[in-house]
Amino acid sequence: MKRSEFIKNSSMLVGGGLLGSKVEAKQADQKQNKTFKLDYAPHQGMFAATAGKNFLDEINYYHDLGFRSIEDNGMPGRSVDEQTKIGELLAKLGMRMGVFVVPKGGNGANTLAAGKQEFVDIFLKGCKDSVEIAKRTNAKWVTVVPGDYQRNLPIGIQTANVIEALKRGAEIFEPHGIAMVLEPLSDTPDLFLRFADQGYEICRAVNSPSCKILYDAYHQQKNEGNLINLMNQCWSEIAYIQVGDNPGRREPTTGEINYKNVFKWLHEKGYTGIVGMEHGMSKQGKEGEDVLVAAYREVDNF
Repeated sequence: MKRSEFIKNSSMLVGGGLLGSKVEAKQADQKQNKTFKLDYAPHQGMFAATAGKNFLDEINYYHDLGFRSIEDNGMPGRSVDEQTKIGELLAKLGMRMGVFVVPKGGNGANTLAAGKQEFVDIFLKGCKDSVEIAKRTNAKWVTVVPGDYQRNLPIGIQTANVIEALKRGAEIFEPHGIAMVLEPLSDTPDLFLRFADQGYEICRAVNSPSCKILYDAYHQQKNEGNLINLMNQCWSEIAYIQVGDNPGRREPTTGEINYKNVFKWLHEKGYTGIVGMEHGMSKQGKEGEDVLVAAYREVDNF
C-alpha cells in the first residue's frame, strides 16, 4: 500500500472512531441517570419501544433516563397487586407517584355543579377509594374534574355546589396528607372548570390544603394564554403542573409555548413539585423516544 493511501485510510478510521464515540457519548448522556432541574413525570407507553409494555420495566427505564416521578391517570383501573408493586418499585428507586384521576370524581354524568346528593355520594366514594390507592402507591395528589355545567342553574349556585362537594372531599383526604388537584380543561365548552382564576376562587373558598389547582399549561394556553402571569396570580393555590405544547399536545419544542422560559420561571419560583408530561409524541418508536428526551433536555437547560 502506498504511504498516501495508508494515511488516508488511517484518517478515515480515526475520524469514524471519533464520530462513533460522539454518538455513543450522546446516547450515554441520555441514559446515564442524569436528573433534570425540574421533576418531569412520564406516563406508561412513552418508552415502550425500548422498555417494553410491562409498566414496571418502563418505570425502571424512566429512572435510567433521569426521570424521578411518574403519572398514571388510570391507576384506579389496575389491580391491587399491580398498584402495590408499582408503589414498592417507586419507593425502591426513590421516585414519586404523580397524579391519578379520582374514580368518577365529577364528570358529565355526575357533575358536582348540579348539587344533587346522588352525584356527591358517587364523588365521595371515589375519594374514599382513592385514599386506599394512594396508600399502595405513595401518591400525594389526585386529579378531580368537577364535571359539566348545570345550565338550568345560575353560575353562582353551581359554584357554591362545587365548593360544598369539594369541602366534603377535602375532609376525606386531609387526614392522609393527600391533595385533590382541580384541573381546568379546554376539551369542551360544556366543562364547568376551565380557567385558572376560577380554580383559584374555588380553592380559596374550600380553604383546605387538600384542595388545590392542577395547572396544565397546554389547556390554559388554549383557554386563556398569559401563562406565567396567571400562574403567578394563582400561585398560592397551585400544587401541581402538567405540560404539553400547543397546537398538537405533543412534547415541548413542537408548538408555540416557550417552555424553557416557563420552566425557568417555575425553578426560580422554587417549585419542587412534579411536572407531568401530559402529552403525546411527535414521532413514534425509538426515534420518538430519543426526540422526547432531547426535547426535555433542551427546555430544562435554562
